Amino acid sequence: MKQAHNPRFDHRELILHDYWPKAAAVLDICTVERNHAGVLFVDGRFVETLSAGRYAFWKGEATAKVVEVDLREQLLDVAGQDIMTADKVSLRLNAVVTYWVVDAHRAVTASESASQALYREVQLALRAVIGSRELDTFLSDKEEVVQELSDLVRSRAEGLGLKVESLGIRDVILPGDMKDLMNRVTEAKKEAEANLIARREETAAMRSQANTAKLLDNNPVLMRLKELEVLEKIASSGQLNVVLGEQGLTDRVLKLL
Repeated sequence: MKQAHNPRFDHRELILHDYWPKAAAVLDICTVERNHAGVLFVDGRFVETLSAGRYAFWKGEATAKVVEVDLREQLLDVAGQDIMTADKVSLRLNAVVTYWVVDAHRAVTASESASQALYREVQLALRAVIGSRELDTFLSDKEEVVQELSDLVRSRAEGLGLKVESLGIRDVILPGDMKDLMNRVTEAKKEAEANLIARREETAAMRSQANTAKLLDNNPVLMRLKELEVLEKIASSGQLNVVLGEQGLTDRVLKLL
């Protein structure tokens, strides 16, 4: 098969041809903008990738087409993804991906639209990674989930001529009934934690009292001081009423006082 002739017109003063009245009749002039690349096809065959600048092609020699590709960082919003976890909980997720084109030729030939292809790859990755986890596992270890998603999407993006800079899960939206259930679970956990702390404090107080009682039982002098301390507190309250019912108890109280 005969290879198509390259119809590209090269001239260091290409801009002057804009003022030539017959230029439009014989030349197709195009401009590849700054921070873009132009993928040149001649008769449907890839020829080269053009950097930013002005280019002209002879008309009638062959069919030349330049596909312009933006090389700047792009933001892809993957919103409203309904995904079911391994324990059958439906979630709605919003993810965001930042990427740029590193291979302009591959970006325009590997798929009809590199951004749409990347969008589908992110969708599939979200379903594969999150769908294999239960809700509690996903919520408790989102960093690991995001890392696994990033690795999976990056490997797929390379085949599209793209490089993924970052991927993040922006929002996780739970169904209304699931929100209420999780709120009740959280409330129950907090109440259980509070009860556990209270029981620990009660146990500590009882242990302290038991230690004090043992110490007083083995030390009569300390026991006497403790009795006097209690009587001092009672007497300082303003009024002391003593009701005695056992014979001989009066003498023992008076001795204490």
